[in-house]
Amino acid sequence: MPEQMESVELRTALLRLRRASGLPVVFGGLLQEGRTMRIAELSGAVTPALRGLAISTGSGLGGKCLALSRPCAVTDYPSARHITHEYDLPVSAEGLRSVIAVPVVVRRKVRGVLYGALRESLPIGERIFDAAMAAARDVEQALAVRDQVRQLPAPPAPGPSWEEVRQAYGELRELAPQVVDPGLRDRLLAVCGRLESASGAAPSAPGVSLTPRETDVLAAVASGATNASAAARLGLRPETVKGYLRSAMRKLGAHTRMEAVVAARRAGALP
Repeated sequence: MPEQMESVELRTALLRLRRASGLPVVFGGLLQEGRTMRIAELSGAVTPALRGLAISTGSGLGGKCLALSRPCAVTDYPSARHITHEYDLPVSAEGLRSVIAVPVVVRRKVRGVLYGALRESLPIGERIFDAAMAAARDVEQALAVRDQVRQLPAPPAPGPSWEEVRQAYGELRELAPQVVDPGLRDRLLAVCGRLESASGAAPSAPGVSLTPRETDVLAAVASGATNASAAARLGLRPETVKGYLRSAMRKLGAHTRMEAVVAARRAGALP
């Protein structure tokens, strides 16, 4: 399940990058084991040549990005002198020329790379660079939240599958507003309330009163969702999600998204 959630966040960030930059091809992957990364998500590709490609640190443009922990770009990939050329065959098969690679860095550790590419030898402009950096930050934010959620102590009662219960809770919170039947919607929210109570956490902030939408947004954030993906799940605008999140953080006395999730759980507002 965590790997599936990370794939969703990566795919969402790449689609946003493609829309914001106008790049015809975007792709990327996250490190799973050791020093090797595989290209797991692609958008705009016309061949399967890049899918599943294993990128080693120091090799090619992406490997250079992994090694240096900073963005790297080439205007003409096949003739670029400052990268190695282990991946020329799949890159040529896709017809890529100008390529940018941006690292996903969480707590000074590179966790993956996002790429954008043109099929022409043109300079990578500032607009494309900014869009790639913004997409990488989206993935970084999601991974950082998920890492901290995983480090939270497990509640004493529910047992080893509690993270799955939390995931189910978040999905129920997302579904409830979409239910037209008020009776069924109330029953779904009642089940959410039972899951909140089942956490066994003693409320440490009894004065906190979150609205249903604030709770929905925090539940999405707790699963590692970015503002954009939370908005898509909940049928809201990203700006609206930011507003609910700011309001919840203010009520909980939190300064970051993660602090808000932790405070909400301690207050018994989230399982």
